[in-house]
Amino acid sequence: MHLTGMKTSPSPSFPRGRLIALIAAGLALLILAGVGIYGLILGPRTTNTPAPEPAPSPSHTLTAPGPSLPRLPVVPRSADPETFARNVAEAIFAWDTISGLMPLDYTAAILSVGDPSGIEQTGLASDLATYLPTREAWIELRKHETRQHLTIDRAVVPEAWGDAVAQAQPGQIAPGTTAFTIEGTRHRNGLWNGEPVTSEHAVSFTVFIVCAPAYPTCHLLRLSQIDNPLR
Repeated sequence: MHLTGMKTSPSPSFPRGRLIALIAAGLALLILAGVGIYGLILGPRTTNTPAPEPAPSPSHTLTAPGPSLPRLPVVPRSADPETFARNVAEAIFAWDTISGLMPLDYTAAILSVGDPSGIEQTGLASDLATYLPTREAWIELRKHETRQHLTIDRAVVPEAWGDAVAQAQPGQIAPGTTAFTIEGTRHRNGLWNGEPVTSEHAVSFTVFIVCAPAYPTCHLLRLSQIDNPLR
């Protein structure tokens, strides 16, 4: 996630390109190994009865913002797999450093639509850590009022997912589990020396989700490494 294409004036105390480096810090963890199917192939389920929808944690309850309460992000739910995959993708990349929120707040919003069984939640939290800036990078980005959003060009079920399903043993993948590879453009904007600056960067990644008949609405299981999706 690099803010490219900026034209800035060199400064003795703030070398040219420093802002680019600060914003690039948001992806410092992307050296993590890519994924195949992650922990999705877990062996037979102990029951075919869907787990109940988890009640929201008090700390993650979405409420109308008050005068000093920032608006918490929400991932729109859907029973349609592609619609949900797109909603998740857009939510992951939609953040604003001057919103009053921190990266963990955005992570909590994504986790709220995660695996109801809890099996994949730890892995999903680890995945999200590679998509969002670290706390330290966030504080630096906030100085430049950095915002980000994603526009999606296409969302497709990758051929590699069909191969994985075909090779899995009966019961190893929950019914309704699928994958969508997202291709789009990440947009960033902020300020440099009081002047607005913008960047665009092509991104691709895969979201693994589970929908009906396992659950009435879709849930997010895992994410691929960014720019290393299933094809």
